Amino acid sequence: MRAWAALALGLAALAAVACGSRTGLLVPEDGVGDDGPPVGDDDDDDTTDDASVDASIDAARDSGRDASIRDALPPIDVSRPDVMVPSRCPDAATTFIYVVTSSNVLASFDPPTATFTNIGTLRCPTEVSGAVPFSMAVDRTGVAYVLYDSGELFRVSTATASCRATAFVPNHTGFNPTFGMGYSSDGVQGGDETLYIAGDNAPPRLGSIDTTNFRVRTLGTFDPAIGGAELTGTGAGDLFAFYAMNNGRLCDSTAPRATCPDSAIGQIDKRTGEVIGQTVLSGLSQGRGWAFAFWGGDFYTFTAPNGRTTVTRFRPSNGTMVTVARRTDAIVGAGVSTCAPVQ
Repeated sequence: MRAWAALALGLAALAAVACGSRTGLLVPEDGVGDDGPPVGDDDDDDTTDDASVDASIDAARDSGRDASIRDALPPIDVSRPDVMVPSRCPDAATTFIYVVTSSNVLASFDPPTATFTNIGTLRCPTEVSGAVPFSMAVDRTGVAYVLYDSGELFRVSTATASCRATAFVPNHTGFNPTFGMGYSSDGVQGGDETLYIAGDNAPPRLGSIDTTNFRVRTLGTFDPAIGGAELTGTGAGDLFAFYAMNNGRLCDSTAPRATCPDSAIGQIDKRTGEVIGQTVLSGLSQGRGWAFAFWGGDFYTFTAPNGRTTVTRFRPSNGTMVTVARRTDAIVGAGVSTCAPVQ
């Protein structure tokens, strides 16, 4: 998910997966213990909202270029893995979506029960005073990579919330300090995976990070252009982006009489950045911050237009959206395993 204030910097030139287990795994050779006791189970009301409404995903009512893009693209299509490698995904049926908040709380979200459990508080050694988390991805070993709005990238344990710095260099190869991120399998669920990033440069571009040396590779530009995108992938090798239908221009949904655009999920060609499919989430506004993840055949969006998070499940198999949970704080990053269930 993206923090609205930080995104403004990244968009000036224009005009967030892994096999995390139920217990989480320690960061290997971390050298840093648990930075503090877990903050305990979330006290928020995580039950399904009584006012939740299934809504068909109709075409958005916007006109102009957004409409022409929508007409030209087919709906997204979620693939199924051809081959499953159970030995690399021993707990695939029990993986969590991991999230991080603007107040540095790391938590897990269990899609079947729609409940959050807080893991701990991040105390990453940022060099920039006041830096806050901006985006997150998780690899299949349970290691989370958390990007701060300062452009610093940290390696975080999903078991203890302990973290340490990486060799990543902000603004590397022309990517702005902040970007969306997410893992996608390289083809076989349980096999190799790649960390992809969505930059807010002009034009917006797709890249990848090698987490052995933290070098960035530019793969292409998004075509059609999409701004402020967050990413998630699947064990079948798909890559998806979550973005607003206004090319990333900011919208403050708390302003009087504000009218914010619908959101969309785009299917991305990992080789080129081409948007090869798009489904508009009519009536779902990202507002000031957003994140999303794929689990069990469904997409889960985390949006916080007023500083509080609403979790919405979009089911591509029947085109419905349902509000499944809420939190009183703002989630600013989400990561899910490429070992997570695909259906």
